[in-house]
Formats: sequence, structure tokens, C-alpha cells
Amino acid sequence: MQTASDSTTDQNSSFATLCRWMAGEFSNQGQAMAEPANYAHIRVAFRPLPAGFFPGVGFYSEQAYDYDLWSPYRQGIHHLVEQPDGSVYIENYALKEPMLYAGASREDSILASIPSDGIERRCNCSMLFTPTDVQPDFSRLPEGASPDLPGAEGDGLRYVGQVEPGDNCLIPREGRITYLVSEVDLTDKTWVSRDRGFDVETHEHIWGSALGPLRFEKIRSFAEELQPLD
Repeated sequence: MQTASDSTTDQNSSFATLCRWMAGEFSNQGQAMAEPANYAHIRVAFRPLPAGFFPGVGFYSEQAYDYDLWSPYRQGIHHLVEQPDGSVYIENYALKEPMLYAGASREDSILASIPSDGIERRCNCSMLFTPTDVQPDFSRLPEGASPDLPGAEGDGLRYVGQVEPGDNCLIPREGRITYLVSEVDLTDKTWVSRDRGFDVETHEHIWGSALGPLRFEKIRSFAEELQPLD
């Protein structure tokens, strides 16, 4: 596997493009306003980690309700590794003490305090992002939906992400062991995602929205914080 430190950050490279697009804060306010009974207003942020945390590019992420941004309900650490075919493998890590670093997407000093030994690999839960010009079916707007919602862009360069194959990203939920099916459609301005959990034995859908994906628009870019690679 090629490591991120072996790649270049040429402005036209596929890897650099994905990094720039991913580095930002995203909001699904439009979706929440259009369907308030079905969707809460959520913010998702991917903030570049300080140089040296990983060889190459890493992100801290947090997901929080708009009314309580300093109490995220999901946090993570991500190491991006370029592949020879132009795809990007993203290793996912959990923080050992996540609430110590809540708000790191908003406060530089908190971000800088995250220790590299304070994380644990989420085994079998990596994502693979592939560049394509075809919008995946899951992110397309349903008939009758507002054309202003994210996901209406149609075909064009994007990165489609899926959890690594094998159905082995295991998450306990509601007293059952489930496996994660995660899908992402990333463009320069939008992040459309759908996470669902299925019973490992029956494959029954246990958790995750049955109504469709979350549709986020980029409201802030952190691309200027990305460190050049050697």
C-alpha cells in the first residue's frame, strides 16, 4: 500500500482534491428546514490535524446538533492514504477520551492537545473513496424534493466512499451486534451520507435513517490548513 507521505499535493492530483473538499464544516440546515419532522439540524466538521500527527494527511471530525455544538455526539480521527489507482483509503480511529477534545473543530488549542497515542484503530471500519463522474443512486434526490437540496448537482466529479468490504465493522446497538453500511457522496460543496446498521445474523435493518441520507452543504473551508506533503 502506498503511504500518504509518498504522494504529492499537486493542485490537480486526485488525492489533493479530495483532501481540499473534505476539509471543512458542513450543515444540513436546508434539509432540516424542508423536512423538520424528519431531520434535525446537524453540523459535521473535518478539521486538518497538526503536521506530524500522521505521516501525511489526517483529520479530526465531529458531528453535533446545531443547538449544542460544543457537545458532539460523534467524534473521530482519520488518516488518509492515497492508493495507486487514484482512490483514497481512510483509516478511522476512535478517541480514548473523546469529550476531552470536544470542540476541537472550533478551537485551535483543543485541536493541538489531541495526543497521537490517545486514539484506537476502529478495525474493519476504514472507508475507501473513489473518484467518479456518476452520482450514486443513494444520494440522488427523490421525486418531488426541492432542487435546492444537496444532492441535486447531478453528474460531475465527485468521490464516492464506502466502508471496507466484509460486513465486519461491528457496532453494538439495541442489545444486538450490527455491522455498519456507510455511504458518502462528496463534491466540492456538498457531503451526502447514509449510515445504517444491520443485524450480523439476520441482516435486518436495525438502525439508521430509513428516510434517506443526510444532505450537507459546506459552510466553511479548512483547506488552507492542510499541510504540504513531502
